[in-house]
Amino acid sequence: MKKFFGLLGMAILGGAITLGGYKMLFNDNVSIERNVPEKIQTVQTNYSATYDGHSTAIGAASIDFTVAAEKSLNAVVHVKNTAIRTQTNPLDIFFGSGNGIRKFEQVGTGSGVIISSDGYIVTNNHVIDSANEIEITLNNKKKYNAKLIGTDKDNDVALLKIDAEMDLPYVPFADSDAIKVGEWVLAVGNPYNLTSTVTAGIVSAKGRDLEGNSAIDSFIQTDAAVNPGNSGGALVNTRGELVGINTAISSKTGSFVGYSFAVPSNIVKKVIDDLLEFGAVQEAVIGIRFSPIDNDKIEGVKIIAVEENQGAAKAGLKENDIIVKVNNVDITKFSELRGQLTAKRPGESVNITVDRNGELVTKSVKLSKKEKRFISNSFNWELQNLSKEELKRNNIKYGVKILETRESDARNSLNNFIITKINNEEVETADEAVKLLESVAQSRSSIVLEMINTNGKKEMLRFR
Repeated sequence: MKKFFGLLGMAILGGAITLGGYKMLFNDNVSIERNVPEKIQTVQTNYSATYDGHSTAIGAASIDFTVAAEKSLNAVVHVKNTAIRTQTNPLDIFFGSGNGIRKFEQVGTGSGVIISSDGYIVTNNHVIDSANEIEITLNNKKKYNAKLIGTDKDNDVALLKIDAEMDLPYVPFADSDAIKVGEWVLAVGNPYNLTSTVTAGIVSAKGRDLEGNSAIDSFIQTDAAVNPGNSGGALVNTRGELVGINTAISSKTGSFVGYSFAVPSNIVKKVIDDLLEFGAVQEAVIGIRFSPIDNDKIEGVKIIAVEENQGAAKAGLKENDIIVKVNNVDITKFSELRGQLTAKRPGESVNITVDRNGELVTKSVKLSKKEKRFISNSFNWELQNLSKEELKRNNIKYGVKILETRESDARNSLNNFIITKINNEEVETADEAVKLLESVAQSRSSIVLEMINTNGKKEMLRFR
């Protein structure tokens, strides 16, 4: 029994010491910590030569990679992203030692590419996202604070600017449409916080999407080794010209296992031009709708609807046309079409070649600016403002169109219905209609919609 009480006393004393130490060390409710990536662990690997009768050594040896490496190495930089994060410390709250908020400094790293001698740098948006401070380190070890010019989250592109005391080496843009599958490329970046590193590979595919894991639908896929820290780095051809910005890897471990993906340079250049001129990306559309299911069965993009007063309708494209080419680029799937449009600006014209009942027809289509999407998440509806012609045709002064209800049952679809009132309140814009729908959904009250159906007749629809 004495032994038991002795052990109990020691436990109580240990707890008191621990609590006292905690109070001394963590009495302040704000502390700064630094979180930096761990250093790479270097391991040796085995090598055994094999020969299957199809050696590629001669083909590789005939390419001089040193030219591209020399041109790009000094134009690829290290990007350090410092962000101040906050975290709730439950022990502070439990012991009543403050508000439980702890601040810490989180450091992330990546790569960037100098694209002009006066210090403009392109990188990935995810490399500098939420940064309080961005530091650039050149290949010669000189460091500069960078200014964020603009970002495009959808295409994962960000534009930075540094002020250096000299003209900087830079990588010129290449036409990413011209690069071919099987062509040699180099990936240049700063993996694992190492200085600029070069790896070689070939273009494995173009127009690659990642099955919904990214907003980008038109990656260049390569087998050049890309690892953490390479994000935002350069993918260059054998002439040292920029064909893409390395962005993602296909991996279950977080490290390179065979394939990496880059945003094509044509898209990057267009995004940068938009950010510099407009401060935001200008998205171009031709004015069609398509069905992903139908397009799985064909080579090309099948048009299931042509939108009024858009470039496709004005150029004479029709429902059931199959888009097979944009300018001189073959189109076999929607990701390739989207990649071509993403690299274009509203107001430009492109030649669209379609398969119309077995006959190839080419039309010049003027691209228009993509309107902002207005989506009610509670109802899963996409709404659109009405044009003056639609208002006049339906003899109404206000209302918004349900562009898509995303119903699996076509019989219950409200596509192209016009909402004129929500709970007896007139709606004039799609933005206003979305806010009303979301407000009613959150209040869990019933909703009455006054609508005009596709036959031009008025209807009342009630939801509970």
